[in-house]
Amino acid sequence: MFCYQCEQTDRSDNLLLGCHSLKGNCGKDDRTATLQDILITVCYGIGQYAALLREKGESDPAPAHRASYWVFTTLTNVNFNATSFQRMIDQAHAYQQELKQRYLDLCAERGEELQLPSGAAEFVPGKGFAALLKQAPLVRVDANIDVLGADVVGVRNLNLYGLKGLCAYAHHAHVLGHRTDETDAGIEKALAFLGDPATDLDTLLGHALELGTLNLKVMEMLDAANTGVFGTPVPTEVPVTAVEGKAILVSGHDLGDLVAILEATKDTGINVWTHGEMLPAHGYPGLKKYPHLVGNYGSAWQNQHEEFAAFPGPIVMTSNCLIEPQPTYRSRIFTMGPVGWPGVRHLEHEDLALVVKAAQALPGFNVTDPQRTVTVGFGHGSVLDHADAIVEAVKTGQISRFLVIGGCDGAKPGRNYYTEIAEKSGEDTVLLTMGCNKYRVNGHDYGTVAGLPRLLDIGQCNDSFTAVKIALALSEAFDCGVNDLPLSLFVSWFEQKAAAVLLTLLSLDIKHIRLGPTLPVFLTPAVVDILVDKFDLKPLGDPTEDLALAMAGA
Repeated sequence: MFCYQCEQTDRSDNLLLGCHSLKGNCGKDDRTATLQDILITVCYGIGQYAALLREKGESDPAPAHRASYWVFTTLTNVNFNATSFQRMIDQAHAYQQELKQRYLDLCAERGEELQLPSGAAEFVPGKGFAALLKQAPLVRVDANIDVLGADVVGVRNLNLYGLKGLCAYAHHAHVLGHRTDETDAGIEKALAFLGDPATDLDTLLGHALELGTLNLKVMEMLDAANTGVFGTPVPTEVPVTAVEGKAILVSGHDLGDLVAILEATKDTGINVWTHGEMLPAHGYPGLKKYPHLVGNYGSAWQNQHEEFAAFPGPIVMTSNCLIEPQPTYRSRIFTMGPVGWPGVRHLEHEDLALVVKAAQALPGFNVTDPQRTVTVGFGHGSVLDHADAIVEAVKTGQISRFLVIGGCDGAKPGRNYYTEIAEKSGEDTVLLTMGCNKYRVNGHDYGTVAGLPRLLDIGQCNDSFTAVKIALALSEAFDCGVNDLPLSLFVSWFEQKAAAVLLTLLSLDIKHIRLGPTLPVFLTPAVVDILVDKFDLKPLGDPTEDLALAMAGA
């Protein structure tokens, strides 16, 4: 295998940075890694034929919807089940051939000349595991690196990983019934581009920024889906201490799966708890209305081995952030949506009675502890309701700067940097946090400023649009560019959703982003130099020094 798509990539071999043994640091084996690369290649072919059909006026939401799901399964810490990937490859290739036939029939019907695509559209996956695994050299993300060079291959993969994150966001919106022709067409076009990609850096970097622009539209679509289905988030205190009773824990990101579990447990006496990136769910009125959604248990995804082992009920993992289930809880963890692990029971919504039975059979919490809470629900609606007061507070000097401290958490050393930035920030700063990196900062009372809490949790990584909307609204209020605002970004990345958000920020020409705790391996030194020169992208340094520079606008 070879993989370097996430922050936990193996960096021990200076000559070959990346996971290239029989098992990656995320836990996926070489067989699964190869099957993921093959599935992505087949999805490129889907995009190529879907884009050709769209050019002829045949717009169909199915290719973007189906491809987004298949691409989502290849993100870090999502699906580790090789058997599932073999099945998805068969399904995806059959669908690609269906689109090809539709294109051939349409051209024949109209008497038009065929323009058959090359590259991924010509790839035919082998039959059976052995044949598929032999195709690894053709589809690996470092294929042709000796010919094209690490810079070109790295930026191709910047495009791929940004597209993976974008497809994940799109899938979250699709399952809630939201899509647009514009985002469907954009996903098809992006897949088609990577099906037969360019070989020069300027074209590849330009396309990466186009993906950032498209991802902003996808995140806006997801925001509309979440607020349209569940209401606009409102500030909410969420209990984080034990409540007596039977219990189910829901982790991941998918709000649709959470509401299905809440519906399945109504009137059963079972309490539902959130974990990790599900914490912001408590701010949505459509979810708050369930009285048995009682609180949040635990912290970020990387702590699940200890936290899941100690939880006294079944665990349901939705969307991404799964790590290898341990024997102490393997028999009581379930997966949903794109998530999978060999030997772990995968559920559809109609199967949730199994989780209810498991919760009833397990002990649950036997005591109610003294309550402690954290506050969530500061979406753009809540924050911008106070826009006039915020602008006045900045003009009068009550607020000196906004610090965005958000993104993905992770297990590698160096992430206490974000805690130090928050705790060393002045009392005249406002801290905006999102993503599971919030767990690095939300255990401290930062007080208030200008009538607002200094720490505003604006949601999941899926809610990154909120941060962008707030920044754009403030720039409009102050009649200046985003880079002229008293705003600094301290971004932690881990996987491909973060890559998509980074491309969005760069597409908006937002500068001085501090990115860490380490820079992506697929960005070679030469490419990093380009991003530093064009966008003043900054690796992390000493937190005290970085904070001082940020407060000075650098």
